[in-house]
Amino acid sequence: MLFTNNLGKKLVLGSGSPRRLELLQNLDLPMDIEVRVRPIEEVPPPDIIGSAVAEWLAREKAQAQILELAPHEILITGDTVVVLDGERLEKPTDADDAIRMLQLLSGRTHTVATGVAVTTLENGTWSSLDEATVTFRVLNTDEIAHYVKHYAPFDKAGAYGIQEWIGAIGVERIHGSYYTIMGLPTHLLFERINCS
Repeated sequence: MLFTNNLGKKLVLGSGSPRRLELLQNLDLPMDIEVRVRPIEEVPPPDIIGSAVAEWLAREKAQAQILELAPHEILITGDTVVVLDGERLEKPTDADDAIRMLQLLSGRTHTVATGVAVTTLENGTWSSLDEATVTFRVLNTDEIAHYVKHYAPFDKAGAYGIQEWIGAIGVERIHGSYYTIMGLPTHLLFERINCS
């Protein structure tokens, strides 16, 4: 039977992302979910670069809350980075920055990496990193401007959400988990929680 080890447990999502909350709810876990966010300084050390930043940040977010955990709580933290030519594309600072990022991604393949961490008082922190690649067709100026104006992707690494309009009209192919690109490698998380 699924989840027998987690009867009476509560999930704590250490993220304010509505997408991560939706994906966690979609796993049909028989546990209450509480959102509990603690801000951290998201500046990795110089030796943590590229995709590895996502798992490092997931673990840092876990450390920020571990002292507040109750024995019956399972803390889920995560982070997503977009990497093009070895460089991370952060969340855009404004509309011009979002347009710049989408122009860079247009007609090219990039990597989306999501780190996830599962923390309990009993077992400490387990973490993993999952990567996927996304290829955009060439996007024209009007398409990019429409997306930025109507979807305001300022809370998204790389200035886009694959589940939104730009993904529907612009993504030619992906290799890897769609849900990792959305922000949570649900297949890894489900397996880990089920064996916790």
